[in-house]
Amino acid sequence: MNLLLTNANVYTVNPAQPRASAIAIANDRIVAVGSDDEINVIALPDAQRVDMRGAFVLPGLIDAHVHLEHTGFAMQRVSVDEVPSVAEAVRRVRERAMHTPPGEWIQGWGWQQALWGGDFPTAAQLDTATTDHPVALRAKSGHALWVNTPALRIAGITREAPDPAGGQIVRDAAGEPTGVLLESAMELVTRVIPPPTPEQEEEATLLAMRAMNKAGLTGVHCMDGAGGIATFNTYQRLCAQGRSTLRICKQLPIEALDHVIGAGLRSGFGDAWLRIGGMKIFADGALGPRTAWMLEPYENEPHNYGIPIWDSEQLVEFVQKAHAHGLSVTTHAIGDQANHVMFDALQTADRAARRRGDQVTPSPSRPVTRSLRDRIEHAQVLHPDDIARFGELGVIASVQPIHATQDMRMVDRYWGKRGRYAYAFRDLLKGGARLALGSDSPVETFDPLAGIHAAVTRQRRDGTPEGGWYPDQRLTVEEAIYGYTLGAAYAGYSEHELGSIEPGKLADLTVLSHDLTAIPPEEILDVKVERVMVSGEWVA
Repeated sequence: MNLLLTNANVYTVNPAQPRASAIAIANDRIVAVGSDDEINVIALPDAQRVDMRGAFVLPGLIDAHVHLEHTGFAMQRVSVDEVPSVAEAVRRVRERAMHTPPGEWIQGWGWQQALWGGDFPTAAQLDTATTDHPVALRAKSGHALWVNTPALRIAGITREAPDPAGGQIVRDAAGEPTGVLLESAMELVTRVIPPPTPEQEEEATLLAMRAMNKAGLTGVHCMDGAGGIATFNTYQRLCAQGRSTLRICKQLPIEALDHVIGAGLRSGFGDAWLRIGGMKIFADGALGPRTAWMLEPYENEPHNYGIPIWDSEQLVEFVQKAHAHGLSVTTHAIGDQANHVMFDALQTADRAARRRGDQVTPSPSRPVTRSLRDRIEHAQVLHPDDIARFGELGVIASVQPIHATQDMRMVDRYWGKRGRYAYAFRDLLKGGARLALGSDSPVETFDPLAGIHAAVTRQRRDGTPEGGWYPDQRLTVEEAIYGYTLGAAYAGYSEHELGSIEPGKLADLTVLSHDLTAIPPEEILDVKVERVMVSGEWVA
């Protein structure tokens, strides 16, 4: 379809032409950007003219960190997100059990022990909902699992069961498993849950895609962990069927590194619908279950430094091996120690590469300033000496502004004064970092307007705290938009096709009711998504 969009307020994210009022689109590409008069004289066969009625038109917004298929499943399963008590979570499981055949697994998502006083829940509490079904509820952070007694029994988790490397079976004073599993210990249960069918995977993914389109997203970077090969297959099937409405940059699990190398895959390979990003590494846990790997112990927990998933030597080996085969690394690092150790690993690998004289020549189809685009995901709390290392090493800071406002009370409680360097977006920019912004859905909402609001206000929806949490770390609206457009496109090896409105790029557009740059920041949450275009087609 050929389109002439006129009477628009176009924010291009192209410094050579920051604003325009009209766009010409031929099939899936932008062919011209300019004034109404300039676009109206363009002759495109059978072009449809669309009066945008002054709407604010942005490049298609890209979420640089989601778990796409997992978001779809979370939308289908028991939601215990933001529930105020264990009793309410148990009630919701009991209600689902009433409509679930005995013996079938009940799964859910979203509990936060911080809302319940800080203590982890127990299997005994979940048993009051049902013992006719094994139950597994993943924490909001994604780094803890709450199960009932039947689930423990099926998984063979007894007091004699050892903690797996990089994980912990939470136990009571008598040494008995309580029903909460941290980090890699979750796999003791998840591996015995029957996997979804391909049809169920596709249904969940499409559910999430449609919802994300309606929220204004045209692309995502998918971060699934050890199950990332299975979800990659799901996304390939949907692309082959022509059913995708969301562009995906897929990170592949480090556990599959040898298979990825054997297949000859490289970072940046693919097309605009499905492209390979980097190898996903988990360096540590998360703030919620207090498993993020820290340089100093958690407040009032003198022996708790969190849980490292891999040791320093293994991280160096991963980076060197990936880089040697044209693969960047995408590292989940929450705690300041995890970030510090990962920077050391990247620096060691870079020095080794320089000694070998490794070079990667950019190709015309993928012009890059740095051949491999390593990323640190979250970078939630940093030692001040490490902030500038993003810029020095050319590492992308892939951060989620919504975490700052949702987690601020936990930061104050568990990290204390170190919170000054948590979600330090302004400091990162000053240090030369490239920012790519996202949500970590389903951990937090994938609504990009909520993310932009959090970035520029450092406040929750209700306006707290007054003035913003560490307000000196706020971004401008323009910086936040960049993080959801060109910043994310660059992180996904796609800035030559996505991220700005300019001739030659793909026609991905997000249309909003108000100009984000012209309204008070607190009104961003009232802005409506009016239309969304992907490849020249309206998808929402």
